[in-house]
Amino acid sequence: MTRLSKIQTALAENDYESILVTSSYNLKYVSKFTGTSGLAFITQDQGYFITDSRYTQQAQEEASDYTIIDHKGKIYETVAELAIHEKVDYIGIEEDHITISQWDELSDVTDCDLINSSGLVETLREVKEDGEVELIQAAIKITEQAFRYILNYIRPGMTERQVANELDFYMRGKGASGLSFDTIVASGYRSAMPHGVASEKIIENNELITIDFGCYYKGYVSDMTRTFAIGQVDDELKKIYEIVKEAHLLVKEAAGPDITGAELDAVARDYISEKGYGPQFGHTTGHGIGLEIHENPSVSQRNDEFFVSKNVITNEPGIYLTGLGGVRIENDLLITESGCKDLMSEPIEFIEL
Repeated sequence: MTRLSKIQTALAENDYESILVTSSYNLKYVSKFTGTSGLAFITQDQGYFITDSRYTQQAQEEASDYTIIDHKGKIYETVAELAIHEKVDYIGIEEDHITISQWDELSDVTDCDLINSSGLVETLREVKEDGEVELIQAAIKITEQAFRYILNYIRPGMTERQVANELDFYMRGKGASGLSFDTIVASGYRSAMPHGVASEKIIENNELITIDFGCYYKGYVSDMTRTFAIGQVDDELKKIYEIVKEAHLLVKEAAGPDITGAELDAVARDYISEKGYGPQFGHTTGHGIGLEIHENPSVSQRNDEFFVSKNVITNEPGIYLTGLGGVRIENDLLITESGCKDLMSEPIEFIEL
């Protein structure tokens, strides 16, 4: 089944006459179009990709399942004309991905009712195709190579930003098209900041360092976190490392299609709480990845849905001690029919450089 067919089936199942796809990530998913200007207007029977003369040839090659429309005037006027042609009364709008001015512009040129269809495409994206998993795996391979490289590169006296830049350039040199997010390099007391984006702080001997990073490869992301030491660190930091590692392994063991996001989050959270560090684990245990670095399904207290085969999620429990340091260990997991597959191969044992 093509992705266009999947969308059309979802439209029928949700009793939507049509949908206008405006999110850049959703647009890439439904059409495989990689340009920067275009919309997809999809009914239960037809699929139209609307772009301008700069991208028509590219759209014909990438969005080959669609009728390509080269709009000459305003793009929403073309959408309105297609809605009349297809005799639809309702257009599903991705409210999370359209501005008020765009909503007003479309409302001004069409008599169709605009209804919220946010989440329809995102729900389909949660279940990865084999080809998508392969691209995520390729991005992970680059990320793991970068981690091994940086262990041999990092030295006391370097700044966090210097290490982050080296990581970023290395991944691009290995084929990455971009970064999943701003690389986190947090050393010493800053490792207690879960999102401590690299700063000008100088890395010193006898410090804990957390590195959280990933890359894009052909549109799909990786996400990896490792915490390690340069020299000797405080015994409590070594203690919490082992607690986080065990929580990480417990999540990996429990992950599968027979558990909800909230239940899997509790596996890590309850264990860390039992060890006395519950208040020091403030973020969720994980999130979905794919075209975006954060997408559903989440591994959080707010997700009561069961995972399904071909979900790809992160496994990233952590403990953060203000003023001393923090630990996070993160791998990417593929949910299978019987459990999960760890897509990463790098060991998670404590490293002292």
